[in-house]
Amino acid sequence: MELGLKGKVALVTGAGSQIGFGHAIALALANEGCDIAANDIDLDGAKKTAAAVEKLGRKSLAVKADVTSGAEWESMVKQVLDKFGRLDILVNNAGGCSPFKPFLQMTDKDWDFDININLRSTRNGMKAVLPQMVKQKSGKIVNITSGAGIMGGMFTSGYASAKAGVIALTMGVSKEAGPDGININCVSPGPANTGFAKNAPPGFIDNFPKQLPIRRLTTTQDVANAVVFLTSDAAADIVGQVLIVSGGPAP
Repeated sequence: MELGLKGKVALVTGAGSQIGFGHAIALALANEGCDIAANDIDLDGAKKTAAAVEKLGRKSLAVKADVTSGAEWESMVKQVLDKFGRLDILVNNAGGCSPFKPFLQMTDKDWDFDININLRSTRNGMKAVLPQMVKQKSGKIVNITSGAGIMGGMFTSGYASAKAGVIALTMGVSKEAGPDGININCVSPGPANTGFAKNAPPGFIDNFPKQLPIRRLTTTQDVANAVVFLTSDAAADIVGQVLIVSGGPAP
């Protein structure tokens, strides 16, 4: 099936970790013919992902930016447009979680971290790229959420609240952007062996697969495949949805 991604330009945030979702997403889109702008607060990591993209025969750009800053988003989008002349796809992948702890022990600093890195960053990203996509009358945005945003998260109330906000934001803005030919959706990954797992309590990552129908953790490639689908022509009629990629419902 021709996915219609050849020659498109994609910006993927949080793409610096070589074991993370963002890295896998960037390479999967490059494999389908996209040129890639790889963002991360860690520029060296972003450069490694950009180099991997170029090995696949596509153009790339490594961009350092703090996604919690609207001003840095504006600068980043300008850099992408200056290099590529267009921007067709945004994957809001950058995120994080404050240390696991009971709700009553969470500090304002913990709460602000969760909201800023997950929800504010997603809002900033959409606000920065949508003017260009509206101008083009086309575009695809995929926001990475979490099962915690759907079911709630024990000891991760700030993170879960932020990810629930990402879902609501996606659904709301998708209704405004749809008439301009822009599809906005979410992917909700299950637990995976990414850098995020370092924050989990001991045993959580090892024991979680036992609760799943397929008895394994989600992989970064599983999530990347879902993003490729949602940004392709095959998903033209999918708007404002949450695609859960988690190995099935946990009890």
